[in-house]
Amino acid sequence: MLSLTGCGTAPGETAAADRPVIGLMTSLPLYWPEDAALDDIAAGRASLPWQRRAIEARYRVLPLDTLASVPALTPEDPEVDPLAEITRLAVIQPRGLSPADNVALDDWVRGGGRLLLALDPALTGEYDLPIGDPRRPVDGALIPPVVARWGLAVRFDETQRPEVVRASYAAMELPLALPGIISVTDPAAADCTIAAQGAVATCRVGEGRVTLIADAALLEHPELAGENGDSIAALLAAAFD
Repeated sequence: MLSLTGCGTAPGETAAADRPVIGLMTSLPLYWPEDAALDDIAAGRASLPWQRRAIEARYRVLPLDTLASVPALTPEDPEVDPLAEITRLAVIQPRGLSPADNVALDDWVRGGGRLLLALDPALTGEYDLPIGDPRRPVDGALIPPVVARWGLAVRFDETQRPEVVRASYAAMELPLALPGIISVTDPAAADCTIAAQGAVATCRVGEGRVTLIADAALLEHPELAGENGDSIAALLAAAFD
């Protein structure tokens, strides 16, 4: 396993109101620590993960547990669309997208949304929660059907060495640990480009854009995130700007 070390705090934070909003759906402990108790979260006593501090130096984060519209509190009100006011969305190692989530995500991207989708076939972080605990991250990503709809596939090379490699992507050296390999299976489905030794695909889908990365090591290990999370910032900028 990779070692986990400390990460510096993000510099130069701007006022929250001036930061763009990103929606976040994830099974990783990015928004709250994996062992945070509900009463500590409610009382504001839970510490913020280093990933969240790095992201919130540049963005306002809106946590999501669904992408599809949900019924309103009263029958006479319209359904609530969690993506209605969002133009940037990060879906990172999700627990699994429902059929309605897949449809909503595809429609949202085609309407102009910008998506960062991280699907890691083999997480390399160390997590204290036992397998089966609902708070534990998904160790191997489930590939949602919408990925195939965009003409992509993700496979895993089980023979690769368990080490960190760096691949050039978007003017950065992207750290990868046991990444998946992305391929284009239907060139007519979207306008896609493969980069970073096959670990990243960028696609124009309708009016929107998808950045698919088959690895999440950058968001698991602070020593890979760069000083003050600069590598995370570079990945988000490549996906959203």
